[in-house]
Amino acid sequence: MNEATRSPDRPDVVRLCEVRDAPLSVDEAFAAVQDRAAGGTAVFVGTVRDHDHARDVSRLSYSAHPSVEQELRRVMEKVAADFPVRALAAVHRVGDLEIGDLAVVVAASCPHRAEAFAACRRLIDDLKAEVPVWKHQTFADGGDEWVGAC
Repeated sequence: MNEATRSPDRPDVVRLCEVRDAPLSVDEAFAAVQDRAAGGTAVFVGTVRDHDHARDVSRLSYSAHPSVEQELRRVMEKVAADFPVRALAAVHRVGDLEIGDLAVVVAASCPHRAEAFAACRRLIDDLKAEVPVWKHQTFADGGDEWVGAC
């Protein structure tokens, strides 16, 4: 465990770190980051949209490497080391998703709102850049593409 994320006055701030094939909940992530010392909480929700690159999307599926949760935790611990977070949550969906489904939910709580926004943004940006999750899109025109998150 990264020492920056754990101390007697700052226990493990990574409170939710999962990849699952079941529907995601914004309420679950929000509840996970609640902290009496947090004055600001930021939440980002990524949803499956009906288009990409000016093409209609008909289906979407996410898959992940077996190390995905360890890599997600590593990214979260880096964010915790760089920001004064009180709590972090990140959960990503895998499997077949429908248009409008939640694909990813991340949340950060910090003493102040600017820190919460910055930590949440960094968390989703680093998750997409470094965590081994891949998106397979099928388009209405019959084409498809793989999009690597890292």
